[in-house]
Amino acid sequence: MYAVIATGGKQERVEVGMRVDVELLHADLGDEVEFVPVLVVDGDSVHAAPAALAAASVSARVVGDAKGPKITGFSYRPKARGRRRFGHRQHYTTVEITAIAPGAGASERRVATNG
Repeated sequence: MYAVIATGGKQERVEVGMRVDVELLHADLGDEVEFVPVLVVDGDSVHAAPAALAAASVSARVVGDAKGPKITGFSYRPKARGRRRFGHRQHYTTVEITAIAPGAGASERRVATNG
């Protein structure tokens, strides 16, 4: 079973037990957080309709913080001695997925397997 969650303007494919770096959440170490699933795949059933996802949830536990790569930028204005150098390093929250609850929805779609 896996799910696609939306957080921080991005989507991430997650499974139970995975550790994922998401945009910075203002939560303490060990806190439980809930994510809104965009898609839940449970074996051969796919839950993607808003009615089916209303009861679905993805639970995670905050296990730490992380930093992204250092990004340096340079701005230059010709003929005016205008130079500016700047840097940025994004902060992330590391979460471990603890549970995926697909919820009970009427709009299931069976996926045909080639076999």
